[in-house]
Amino acid sequence: MRYFLLFWFLMIVTSVTAQNKKTILIFGDSITAGYGIDPQQAFPALIQERIDSLGMAYNVINGGLSGETSAGGLRRIDWVLQRPVDIMILELGGNDGLRGIDLTSTKQNLQQIIDKALKKNPDMEIILAGMQVPPNLGTDYTKEFANIYPDLAKENNLPLIPFILEKVGGRPELNLPDGIHPTAEGHKLVAETVWETLYPIIR
Repeated sequence: MRYFLLFWFLMIVTSVTAQNKKTILIFGDSITAGYGIDPQQAFPALIQERIDSLGMAYNVINGGLSGETSAGGLRRIDWVLQRPVDIMILELGGNDGLRGIDLTSTKQNLQQIIDKALKKNPDMEIILAGMQVPPNLGTDYTKEFANIYPDLAKENNLPLIPFILEKVGGRPELNLPDGIHPTAEGHKLVAETVWETLYPIIR
């Protein structure tokens, strides 16, 4: 009888602990989704591993969708936020740049995603993950694209990851043959880049 009661006590404690965990949503495109590799090797899963190793009470949700644009993210955000979210890392816009989409729309879409998230939970911490695009669309477009992220971060007083692919961009050995998506080894470095901004918020 004693062992039976101990078993149920442990089950209750485990359940309460799970319920008390906060949620980190990483909302992005193929970079977040882990295109071309096992999802368990993608940086959101690596962030979860590090959190678990430190005994921190957070669950990481991989909200990445390959091919997602800022407009697609805006259409999807209400559905994703049906569950409570405490921290959101917003990693979108890269596909807009690769497709040459009007950057005014990109910035407006990202702003609306931020607005919707804060309307859902005014206490939500939002981290903006910056991206860069190759210069094939011209210097002006490339510069304007790069400025979207620091401008939004400043206007909304958000922490900024200046360039989520900082440690892997332009390094063939860390990217798949398409030259865009990180390998499993590359995702380890992406996780480090994200952790540098995330950890001061959750520690």
